[in-house]
Amino acid sequence: MPEPRYYHVYIMASRRNGTLYTGVTNDLAKRAYQHRNDIIRGFSSRYGVHRLVWYELHHDIRAAIHREKCIKKWHRAWKLDLIEAFNPYWEDLFARDPFPPSCHSRDDPRVRGENPEA
Repeated sequence: MPEPRYYHVYIMASRRNGTLYTGVTNDLAKRAYQHRNDIIRGFSSRYGVHRLVWYELHHDIRAAIHREKCIKKWHRAWKLDLIEAFNPYWEDLFARDPFPPSCHSRDDPRVRGENPEA
């Protein structure tokens, strides 16, 4: 049986209440690294959007893309509320040790649908 794929919708920020970027990826660690190090020239490098402040796991790429498109249409205040409910201090989630624990691993409690804080 093939390894299941996981997708993340994520928000990067330049700073608390700063410029926001919303995206979708199948490799969150790699994509956050690319944003942080300006590897791909574009919006994030132009506006210094280097801090991963929010992400959400999806098992279906269509659902992840739909969620990304919805969030991109949201009012800014709604995006700020989403971030602050998940990450009230706007910590750079990429800088956490470990980052985030095995995003694509079946051993990750978030992938199994469990609460990692329990």
